[in-house]
Amino acid sequence: MRATTLTYASGAWTRDDKVTDPNLVLWFGSPKLARDAKIYDDLRARFPKALIAGCSTGGEIYNDEVHDGTAVAAAIRFDHTTVRACKVAVSAGSDSAKAGREIAAQLSDFGLRAVYLLSDGLMVNGAKLVQGLLADLPPEVVITGGLAGDGADFASTCVGLDGPAVPGVIAAIGFYGGKLNATWGSAGGWDPFGPQRKITRSEANVLYELDGKPALELYKRYLGEAAEQLPGSALLFPLVIRPEAESSYDVVRTIVGVDEKAQSLIFAGDMPQGWTAQLMRGVPDSLIDGALRAARQARVGEDSGDGSSLALLVSCIGRKLMMGQRISDEVEIIRAECGAIPTIGFYSYGEICPHGFTGSCTLHNQTMTITVLREAA
Repeated sequence: MRATTLTYASGAWTRDDKVTDPNLVLWFGSPKLARDAKIYDDLRARFPKALIAGCSTGGEIYNDEVHDGTAVAAAIRFDHTTVRACKVAVSAGSDSAKAGREIAAQLSDFGLRAVYLLSDGLMVNGAKLVQGLLADLPPEVVITGGLAGDGADFASTCVGLDGPAVPGVIAAIGFYGGKLNATWGSAGGWDPFGPQRKITRSEANVLYELDGKPALELYKRYLGEAAEQLPGSALLFPLVIRPEAESSYDVVRTIVGVDEKAQSLIFAGDMPQGWTAQLMRGVPDSLIDGALRAARQARVGEDSGDGSSLALLVSCIGRKLMMGQRISDEVEIIRAECGAIPTIGFYSYGEICPHGFTGSCTLHNQTMTITVLREAA
């Protein structure tokens, strides 16, 4: 396996001829650039035989740097791994679990080792999407990826597979062969505060009531003046949910929309009725420590930095807004832990990765997730 990274500057991709014949090219771009077909067209002209997939972002990661208004890419040549891909069209309110099952049906085949997902970030219930995949794929298949971003605007996201990026697309890449080694790591670093409350009324990813009270009304009470900036300000105050108050299993959920009329909160993933929910807040040092823990989970031995492996980072837009000018610290600490491995990534509306406690794939919010791809000799 050989991998190299590219950036898009002054209207063109940088030249790097370390990998001239890739099987796969992944790209992540700012909303403005991602909507410009030139991003894809230039990659296609340069790599006519490669499978090419990408999405819009809330920020771009390139090695140990975080950028806005750019695009980044990785060109990968596998020596022993076959790469296949498929895409599914979705619309607002469509059945995300069904989309997951459709993807599983198209990719399921002998030798499937890993699936990397790039999904529209606003038209998909990420938790249901993952559930659909898990229902029809073998448990040993590693599933990672993320939901496309749109900065902090939450207006429109786009995904492309062997074509320009457009809204309403889920793209999935399957990796086949016994020599692929896909490792992963996922951690948050947010701190819970305030009382735990029971989810007393919800439907899928819409939360209506906590402890029998309107969810939006209660949430605004905690936000104070920041409530005027909803839903954007909600990125700084996610919720952690658990099956039971003392459960060791938890997931973090971020608000992606509000409904003033219904006094409800709309999340990127399911909010199961009967679970407990608690507000969270973050400080930069804790979030950076979370990124370090994710890197230690994903790391397998030393990396020489010669392009024989690739790291794909998906972090939450909420982390980026929380850390501000310190945002590069979380990718710098990953680089220090994992070595000079070629790295690209993006800031997302949801992260798809196995859970650190259960090992089963799920949708996360407010986490740093890392996928490392390597091939055995």
